[in-house]
Amino acid sequence: MTIEERVALDDGAKTTLERWGERGPVILAVHGMTSSRKSWERFAMHYQDRYRIYAYDQRGHGDSAETTGPMTLHRALLDLYNAMEALPDPVDILIGHSWGGAVAILGGRRFDVQRVVAVDPMIRQADSSWYDEFLGELKSLFAHKGEARDAKVAEEYHDLGWGDIDIERKKHAVRNMTAEPIERLRDENPPGAWDLRRDLEEYPKPLLLAMADAPESIVVLDDLRYVRERGGSNVSIRVFENQGHNLHRTAFERFTQELDTFLERTQP
Repeated sequence: MTIEERVALDDGAKTTLERWGERGPVILAVHGMTSSRKSWERFAMHYQDRYRIYAYDQRGHGDSAETTGPMTLHRALLDLYNAMEALPDPVDILIGHSWGGAVAILGGRRFDVQRVVAVDPMIRQADSSWYDEFLGELKSLFAHKGEARDAKVAEEYHDLGWGDIDIERKKHAVRNMTAEPIERLRDENPPGAWDLRRDLEEYPKPLLLAMADAPESIVVLDDLRYVRERGGSNVSIRVFENQGHNLHRTAFERFTQELDTFLERTQP
């Protein structure tokens, strides 16, 4: 059983905050591009006996599909803060994937959380060729409407090895979505404004970076090397061999085992 709450953001927009679990420390989860709060459901079901897991829709996604902007990284950080303010207790673990991984890394430095987990985070803004390819795929998908879009999602992600729960939650994420928020993520975040390398230097609290294998990772090897050399003793890096950007879906058991080890080792 889950509990959903509509939460107002400080600029008048709204998001939906969902909770799994009734006891234990708080985990707050931040999804990536073309996902939604429900993308964490499998994860939440796995941990709900030990933690209270919360997740919310980022702008332009899921039940916030109508809020297509602003899409700056700074605005995403403010939305994270608004979500944290709506929680009954402080956040123990902040976890994010991709774009959400960048938000989690920044939020971990700035806000009152104990530990941070970033799944293949976008440490630097992707280049235009990456966006061109990604947007081309999205526009092809978004040309379908309603049940036809759902069917296309099921077909594409089944071929990628996703499980049934993750596929169903992907349908929720993109059901009413347009390409606009992704275009705005590209256009409103110039490379100089989206570079987290300095934020990762001597990171001040335990951070697990769960990384996809090259060349499937969104993080280039030079940036990964940078973090290894300058991230400090709090940073743990785990590269998942033969896994792509959505490793928390396609290598779920391996991912949760690594996460459990990290949480046990870093327990406050």
